[in-house]
Amino acid sequence: MASYIFKRLLLMLPTLLGVLLITFAVIQFVPGGPVEQMVAQLQGRDSGGEGAASSGAGYRGRQGLDPQRIEEIKKLYGFDKPAHERFWSMLKSFARFDLGTSFYQRKDVWTLIKEKLPVSISLGLWTFFISYLVAVPLGVAKAVRSGTRFDFVSTLVVLVGYAIPGFVLGVALLVVFGGQLQWFPLRGLTSSNWEQLGWGARIVDYLWHITLPLIAMVLGSFAVTTMLTKNSFLEEIRKQYVLTARAKGLDERKVLWKHVMRNALIPIITGFPSAFIGAFFAGSLLIETLFSLDGLGLLSYESVIRRDYPVVLGTLFLFTLIGLVTKLISDLCYVLVDPRVKFD
Repeated sequence: MASYIFKRLLLMLPTLLGVLLITFAVIQFVPGGPVEQMVAQLQGRDSGGEGAASSGAGYRGRQGLDPQRIEEIKKLYGFDKPAHERFWSMLKSFARFDLGTSFYQRKDVWTLIKEKLPVSISLGLWTFFISYLVAVPLGVAKAVRSGTRFDFVSTLVVLVGYAIPGFVLGVALLVVFGGQLQWFPLRGLTSSNWEQLGWGARIVDYLWHITLPLIAMVLGSFAVTTMLTKNSFLEEIRKQYVLTARAKGLDERKVLWKHVMRNALIPIITGFPSAFIGAFFAGSLLIETLFSLDGLGLLSYESVIRRDYPVVLGTLFLFTLIGLVTKLISDLCYVLVDPRVKFD
């Protein structure tokens, strides 16, 4: 086990390095970088990157500006050094878990992530818990009643919910329940006077605001877990040990929940670590934009649009590292849940 973990940890280094290298290399060829945007601002033109390239002529944003001023802007953003020096400097900073400072917000990347996490944690954790609390019992019920009308109707409902994009459902919820009926607020995670409310009123206000975005996110997440649970149970129910237990006269409920459940939930339980950790960093750009929620999804999108490279690369490094570690934990869970699995 120790040897396997050590090998996996060593393999994370080239994987992480490869992801950062490819992203860094792509960034070098993207037009409308921070230097060009600053030059455009100084020239009184739009800084959104439009017109960064023109057919046969290249970018013209630096024409008409003092070359010394351009060099100062390059130095300000660190682009006065060659690409390989900047990449090596970035790796040394990341090795110390220094993710850098945002070009535009003038804040540490760690600070930005901490500011956006409450929204993403709220959406991610609620989605995780509600999905599993509904999908697993529903999958068991479908397996027990396989082929019945309940199985057919529930499958249809789950798949329809899975087929509806979250942002489309969000728009419909906003129009009906936020606009016409005015039962729920249209934006934000809390009210403007949230700080002045008591604890009970704060909880009610928070749940009132998060209901619509949570419904829009969670409805499509039932299908995969539900069908996985159903298929796992059906596979276990047909095995010989279940027939033997029934032949011995064991109660059907005991057979299902004590014998079948333990083996059928192995593929679901092993997915818990990645799903749970992912909940902390879940960022749905469309849902966050639709309901005016300032989370990690919106931060990532704005960073790419504004060419805020420290935020882009810093969050990429952090999320990739978390993803690799979580994958290792998920694999180790197989050994803990199923003693038959040996890494030897």
